[in-house]
Amino acid sequence: MKTTQILIAGFGGQGILFAGKFLAYKGLLEDLQVSWLPSYGPEMRGGTANCSVILSEESVGSPIITHPDVLIAMNLPSLQKYVDAVVPGGQIYVDSTLIGEKVGRDDAAVFYIPATQMANDAGVPTLANMVMMGHVLKNHPELTFEGTEETVAKLVPPQKAQLVELNMKALQTGRDYQ
Repeated sequence: MKTTQILIAGFGGQGILFAGKFLAYKGLLEDLQVSWLPSYGPEMRGGTANCSVILSEESVGSPIITHPDVLIAMNLPSLQKYVDAVVPGGQIYVDSTLIGEKVGRDDAAVFYIPATQMANDAGVPTLANMVMMGHVLKNHPELTFEGTEETVAKLVPPQKAQLVELNMKALQTGRDYQ
């Protein structure tokens, strides 16, 4: 496996940092070297947030990502800001419920997933981030869907254990999306 650099970006309150923690922890459970670097504005909700995740079989030298292999854009400002930074041959995931704009690149694989609408339809309206993660796992060979429940169980605090099942439902919803 080569080193994979993933950038997740959106508004605060969309679970951007949790999604990044999920991918990083998933990588740890699959014996990869990982880096997780959150970045968010001073606003609690509604401000900008992004998260860099690096997965590698070798030690990660720096957590800074300038040219991601994978971009997960949960809102239009994030897509516009980072779309041109994605390496040729990379992957771009777009929450098409919130982003009506099409990606103007033909040198990257683009996935339009109506994650926010799918989360609402599945009865997990706050988990569009995990719907997106389910689809990322489906399309990213370095990570498998196997072991996701263990990963989620490690990340969800014990006092919120009921959220493990809801997160799994959201992940499965994203995985099943064609």
